[in-house]
Amino acid sequence: MFLRTFGWSFAITIAGLIAAGLIWGAEGFGVVLILSILEISLSFDNAVVNATVLKRMNAFWQKLFLTVGVLIAVFGMRLVFPLLVVGLTAHLSPGTVIELALDSSKTHDGHTYAEYLDLANPAIAAFGGIFLLMIFLDFIFEEKDFNWLRWLEKPLEKIGKLDALSSVVALVVLALSSRFFAGDRAETVLLAGICGLATYLAVNGLSEVFESGLEQQQEAEDAAERSGKSIVQVGGKAAFFLFIYLEVLDASFSFDGVVGAFAISQDIFQITLGLGIGAMYIRSLTVFLVRKGTLDDYVYLEHGAHYAIGALALILLASIKYHIPEIVTGLIGVAFIGAALATSIVRNKRHQEVPEAAEG
Repeated sequence: MFLRTFGWSFAITIAGLIAAGLIWGAEGFGVVLILSILEISLSFDNAVVNATVLKRMNAFWQKLFLTVGVLIAVFGMRLVFPLLVVGLTAHLSPGTVIELALDSSKTHDGHTYAEYLDLANPAIAAFGGIFLLMIFLDFIFEEKDFNWLRWLEKPLEKIGKLDALSSVVALVVLALSSRFFAGDRAETVLLAGICGLATYLAVNGLSEVFESGLEQQQEAEDAAERSGKSIVQVGGKAAFFLFIYLEVLDASFSFDGVVGAFAISQDIFQITLGLGIGAMYIRSLTVFLVRKGTLDDYVYLEHGAHYAIGALALILLASIKYHIPEIVTGLIGVAFIGAALATSIVRNKRHQEVPEAAEG
């Protein structure tokens, strides 16, 4: 199953690195390899969160996530989207943006493509930061079957019963970010953050509307389990909006990687290839986690991933004013995932020892 799930990722890695070596030489090969590793390290928590959503979708939509979803992730979010952002924020024509992107030394009004993208960072960071913050807040405020940091999560679950608390907290954080981080870009940050909040509420709300009809389907699942049949998974409109939700989530995770990649290379094709290879592994890892039932076996992994998302959200908002090295972002995510995995393993061992002691 491992090779079947990661086969395309391995094949594209080999083909991509060979192409990089032939086109750009040894230096280009190294740059693409580094960018691939950067994307994987920054987005491991993305795979865990994706898996919590993907497991609710049927086989058709899971396959769509690995095919069409990859095309959207690689070409849409890591190539077309940055061009679109630069054009909108700098008020440049599509032709000018493409010319700047194709020639890293070319300037327009004294700025290169990379510099324009850096100037667009406040809007990008505010949108992605608030979107990711909403994911974290909705998770931390909801009642959960298992608590990882019980001393923190239990009190937050109690106050989380207040309606729209996540949105209120997100708006307060956005207001503070625009006040202390944005400077003369406060209006831009506020608008982008509100758009991020609206996008989350719209996509998440629509998926919940269509999933509301799944209560009957859940009863069917329970009946199927009792009769030994396979579990029913969601499809149709509900799966479509979950798919859209996953794509927006991926976009939010990719923002820091796309912007940070220009510190490594100014060539948009090297960046797209390197980040695209990394995105393939994140997609494959997501499917692997679903098929292996890893989230069910290691119950705190989802918690660790959401804490990493919360940290990334705050880092994105802080990056409106401060430069934060991508290695810091990656290490924080890995630290949360690693701690969650370790405590899950300890929990599983304890649960195994209790029945053995009872039998003894």
